[in-house]
Amino acid sequence: MQASSVFHEDVFYEYFRPFRHPSASFDVWGGHGLETFGADLIIVKDYAQEFVWTVVDGSDDSDQWILPGYHHINRICYLITEVPHNDAPVEFRVENRPRFLTTLGLTRRISNLRRILLSHAAERSVENYAVTGLVGRTQ
Repeated sequence: MQASSVFHEDVFYEYFRPFRHPSASFDVWGGHGLETFGADLIIVKDYAQEFVWTVVDGSDDSDQWILPGYHHINRICYLITEVPHNDAPVEFRVENRPRFLTTLGLTRRISNLRRILLSHAAERSVENYAVTGLVGRTQ
């Protein structure tokens, strides 16, 4: 299992582009979030999981984290994005005291994220080939 790479929340918003689901019942997480109960939770569970993210509380500090996929423990809310995460090993830190990346810093971090996502896609492709390539073969 590959270790997760940590990025600033600005990279998440710029690259994955979260949006407010038209059927969202509440106005959470700056209008982008879906609640952890009721109709919002049904939306999250029914949505294609490669577009679902979970915002969780940090355990040792007051920071929060945006993680790919559906998680239950320490969840604050869920986010849905325009761009899929495809289970990439990435996390986004939401600092308690907000800081923002410079334009150059954001550009560099997005380039780094793209490299990680391409590497992850290539690894998944090789794994899928290994599994499907062996199916149906006789010795």
